[in-house]
Amino acid sequence: MKQPYLHIEQKGQGQPIVVLHGWGVNNQIFAPLQQALANYSAHYVDLPGFGDSQPSDITKIESTTEQTGDFCLAVVDDWVDSIMNHVPQGAIWIGWSLGGLVATRAAQKYPQQVSALATIASSPFFVAEPEKSWPGIAPKILEQFVHQLQQHPKRTIERFLAIQAMGSDSAKQDIKVIKQLVLEKPLPKPEVLGLGLQLLQHVNLKGLTSEIKQPWLRLWGRKDTLVPLQLSSQLYQADHIQDIVFENASHAPFISHAEEFNTALCHWLNMVVNKH
Repeated sequence: MKQPYLHIEQKGQGQPIVVLHGWGVNNQIFAPLQQALANYSAHYVDLPGFGDSQPSDITKIESTTEQTGDFCLAVVDDWVDSIMNHVPQGAIWIGWSLGGLVATRAAQKYPQQVSALATIASSPFFVAEPEKSWPGIAPKILEQFVHQLQQHPKRTIERFLAIQAMGSDSAKQDIKVIKQLVLEKPLPKPEVLGLGLQLLQHVNLKGLTSEIKQPWLRLWGRKDTLVPLQLSSQLYQADHIQDIVFENASHAPFISHAEEFNTALCHWLNMVVNKH
């Protein structure tokens, strides 16, 4: 099967890192990170169907219908395989939100090729399960987004972007910055956006995170309404895992608390690289 076109921007030199964005956006969201990561060979990926990347074949075939967890995990695996074919082995993978889910799967599936993992405001399962004390996005909210997406794709993305900054001390400015960065590239097609929401609804990696033995940094915003901080205490804990909380940040700490975020991430990256 022919590989779809995957757009990756490579910047800087040094230890390779792979950087994955979240739902509804593209790799331009990480423009504020580029200077901080200049000492690394950073590969900023547009996920399949987002930004300048073409949808993967699996997306084109099945994205019009409601899917199950097995199919959605197969999509994530397809994305992971596609990215893995285009980036150096031994890279450190960094993912934000949905991108963190993809990076987590890559670290679990390819332990030899992913040397370390950093997840930003991300979860192994995004949907709240109150009966299991699992914090996350209320199922009703995600269903509303799926419904609204069919009628007003652009408005739905803008609303989702606004939620990502809610709670941050600089929410108004953060929303403005996020929109400016994201809208520098074409918006994804509604079917790709719909599939992305289904991944957030159905992919469940909760039982697999204990398999990740690489160094793992988990970055959280205390005021995040999409991926609540209390999730961190529910997750697998081990000596190779570190959690860092940005006190006044919401879902996009690399935008709202850029200096603090860059310092924390680069300190961890230096530690990981020097250990090797």
